[in-house]
Order: sequence, then C-alpha cells, then structure tokens
Amino acid sequence: MMGEVYAGALAGLNAEIEYADGTRTALEAARWFASIPGDEAMLARCHGLTLDIGSGPGRLTSELARRGVPALGVDITPQAVRLTRRAGGIALLGDVFGDLPWNGRWSSALLADGNIGIGGHPHALLRRVRQLLRPGGEAVVEVAGPATASRVDRVRLRRPGVVGDWFGWAVVSVNDITRLARTGGFTTVEHRHEHGRRFACLR
Repeated sequence: MMGEVYAGALAGLNAEIEYADGTRTALEAARWFASIPGDEAMLARCHGLTLDIGSGPGRLTSELARRGVPALGVDITPQAVRLTRRAGGIALLGDVFGDLPWNGRWSSALLADGNIGIGGHPHALLRRVRQLLRPGGEAVVEVAGPATASRVDRVRLRRPGVVGDWFGWAVVSVNDITRLARTGGFTTVEHRHEHGRRFACLR
C-alpha cells in the first residue's frame, strides 16, 4: 500500500504523511522532479561510480548522467524507477538492504531529501552504506538542522480511499550525524551548509 500511495504522489495525486499522533503533512513529491537549491553541494562531490539511494523520480541520478558521472538510482517503487529512466538516468528496483551490484566498489553514495530516514534505523543504514562503498569512498548525507531533534517516527502514507501500512522513518540532526557516522564505520565527517540545507560528507 505504501508503494501505491507513493507512486500516486509521483504521478501528481495528492497524498499525505500521517504520524502516529494523528498529525498529517502533505507529501510534496512534485518538488523532487526539478533541481533544488543546494543540490550542487551533493553533485559536486560525485566523481566516480555513484549510488543514489532512494532516488525517487531521479533528479540527481539523471543530472549525474548528464555530467558524465556513472550513476545508478535505487528505489523500491516501480514508478520512481520508470521516471528516473525517462529522465535519462539508470535506475534499479530494489532495497538498499538487499542485493545490489558492485558491493564494496561504489565511490560515492547519496542520501538526499531526508533519506537517512530509510528503515527507521540510521545506524543500520550507515553500516550498510559503508559496506557498499569502496575503501576511501564517500557518503553524502542530507540531515536536519541543529534545532531539530533526532528521532524515529511511526508514519504511513495516505490519500483519499487508500491508506498505507505503518513504517519507521528517522530524522537525524546535524548535531548527531558525526556520532552516528563513526558507529557506522566512517572516520571523517565534513559538514556543508548550502541554501538552508545541511549535508554531512562521510568518509
């Protein structure tokens, strides 16, 4: 069900994120289609084989392809994969915790747009990303600002007539990313702040 609601949002249907306390916010999927100020802070770090985790409609994957950077988007939703390919990128239907090609050989990995939240367990996600990267590789992770507390929410996606299953989604503050990165196997953390967005570059 989650995939159905998400796919509908990518197709332009109105959808919401519902939290366990009853709060709802709009799922603004349309903003993921075009370049967002601050994207360059991530794109400029990608000089080799790059994995875009949770690539959505593929704005970053396709832009890297236009720049001649070998990139692969991975997403759990077929509609997202189709949109990425339509935009000129290469994408794979899959889960970052599942089997992926070139394990241990990726130069860069991207976790944009809050995708550090995938799985609701940032420790496990960063450990998995570290496994995927080659020695000396780098993960570029978008994080929340210092005024936001790190947390794990129970959420589900919904639109009129369709309600998805509950799942965990993490929010990670810039205040906590260095500690999480080190427990995930990264030794160096560089912070960037561009156009109101916060990024951590983990090596």
